[in-house]
Amino acid sequence: MLKQAFVAVLFVATGTAFAAEDKFKLVQAPGAAQVQANCVACHSLDYIQLNSRFLDRKGWEAEVTKMMKAFGAPVKKEDVPAIVDYLSKEYGKQ
Repeated sequence: MLKQAFVAVLFVATGTAFAAEDKFKLVQAPGAAQVQANCVACHSLDYIQLNSRFLDRKGWEAEVTKMMKAFGAPVKKEDVPAIVDYLSKEYGKQ
């Protein structure tokens, strides 16, 4: 019975988490396609919104570099400038 209750709670919590991921939508601007193609392979787009109030251009450059080097994110090198430009312009700390 305890195992069934655990599974039920896990199912509800997971379902809630997946449902919440659809709420954040990227601003449609140059670079959004590269962000969508490269970033969601590892995390939800909510991560961008959560960090947007803290990161300026240098911060976004560091964040993209960290994702690639420390976490092994499969980001295409040719997409990096567009990703950083997009994130700093649309979600950067001003």
